[in-house]
Amino acid sequence: MQIENILSQFGINTSNPGGYLGKQTFGSSNERIDSLSPVDGRLIASVQPVTLEEYDAIIEKSQQAFLSWRMIPAPKRGEIVRQVGDALRKHKTALGTLVSYEMGKSLQEGLGEVQEMIDICDFAVGLSRQLHGLTMHSERSGHRMYEQYHPLGIVGIISAFNFPVAVWSWNSALAWVCGDVCVWKPSEKTPITALACQYITNEVFAENNVPDGVSSLVIGGPSIGERMASDVRVPLVSATGSTRMGKSVGAAVGSRLGRSLLELGGNNAIIIAPSADLKMVVPGAVFGAVGTAGQRCTSTRRLIIHESVYETVKTALTLAYSQLKIGNPLDQSNHVGPLIDRNAVESYLQAIEKAHEEGGKIVVPGGVLQGEGFESGCFVKPCIIEAENHYSIVQHETFAPILYLMKYTGDVENAIALQNQVPQGLSSAIMTNSLKESEMFLSQAGSDCGIANVNIGTSGAEIGGAFGGEKETGGGRESGSDAWKIYMRRQTNTINYSDSLPLAQGIKFDL
Repeated sequence: MQIENILSQFGINTSNPGGYLGKQTFGSSNERIDSLSPVDGRLIASVQPVTLEEYDAIIEKSQQAFLSWRMIPAPKRGEIVRQVGDALRKHKTALGTLVSYEMGKSLQEGLGEVQEMIDICDFAVGLSRQLHGLTMHSERSGHRMYEQYHPLGIVGIISAFNFPVAVWSWNSALAWVCGDVCVWKPSEKTPITALACQYITNEVFAENNVPDGVSSLVIGGPSIGERMASDVRVPLVSATGSTRMGKSVGAAVGSRLGRSLLELGGNNAIIIAPSADLKMVVPGAVFGAVGTAGQRCTSTRRLIIHESVYETVKTALTLAYSQLKIGNPLDQSNHVGPLIDRNAVESYLQAIEKAHEEGGKIVVPGGVLQGEGFESGCFVKPCIIEAENHYSIVQHETFAPILYLMKYTGDVENAIALQNQVPQGLSSAIMTNSLKESEMFLSQAGSDCGIANVNIGTSGAEIGGAFGGEKETGGGRESGSDAWKIYMRRQTNTINYSDSLPLAQGIKFDL
């Protein structure tokens, strides 16, 4: 499927030379955001970002839309989200291909990302009939107590390039059924997939007479994100990205006593115990390390391997890496696509050099690929380095396919201690056939991450479970379980149906 045909499906005009974005110019800023594919370096389209004045107008429109949207019964809002899911099914191949081409992940991962969007819509439809509170017994006779949840208002969504559409849907599908309206600031590196999603949503919402402003898009640079974080009209800001970015957003939102949902960096490890099944270790570790070219927040960065199986695992990984195919992600015979841009390539090279300076030993060398098919300059070799957990570069998250190997001795408690000795706390895993080791890993003395897996890798979460992590990962939870509660305000209600007015705690106040 040609990219030009895909863009036209989403109302994006590429008739001008260079793929200039025509009728969907989003703002009136004199600046221009170019979306360059890391696959071949081609300009997909250009977007004029919104100005701060246009941002304010969008927020005002969203405030008005909220007043009517919140009054629509939640199951009816869920029905509209169901239709969004159906529209995504219709456009799955086109949107998944566009995700792959604009971001650089494999086509299978691009299609999988759209499937995540479909899944979260399905989840939200069921949720729309389950936004439940609790009923409690009052200590006062003739009284009833219960709690209920109400929508917040505007949910600001700041998303990252690595999952350019799925994370937006995690937030928006839940927020919509909760009665909120959404204003989305996508990554400047992947604005075209955001335009496609807005096009799909607009079509469904127009067919259902949804008020203009329930779903809005603000394409722009850091100034727009900063404005959103400090905007008292936006009660919740959900931000996905680096820890540095999250600290800035969290501080700005916190200073106005707003809510922030932060899903930030990871430094994820797999512990490989002596009893681990090598047939599971290798695919789990390799996909975790090289999937999306190591540009997932759940990517496997560290393997903590028991000394008794260390050499066996290292040999098996080296063989597996020699079989990896790197190239155009739209070619499904390739395993690894490009990094997002040349700045990411530079960070990758600097990390390898830093690891070497700190004493790391190269097991599988990295490097930038050149020649036919690699003209964009964004393709790199997945790299394996023997390292120590305390190295400063190992403590840091590098968004690239670099895997650090390290040994542990003794019991699994020693491996868990190594795993936990990083600032981040997103995803973790253990490969073991020991019930004792797996239960220890999952216990209160085990992994300190928001996600802890047994006999699967660190990457590839399902939407049914709450997604997020601890420490410098930000503490937020998105997607499934009871993550919906962050999008609502909680209210406790007491109803007196008696003929007297008793006070709680037996307090007497007689007049």
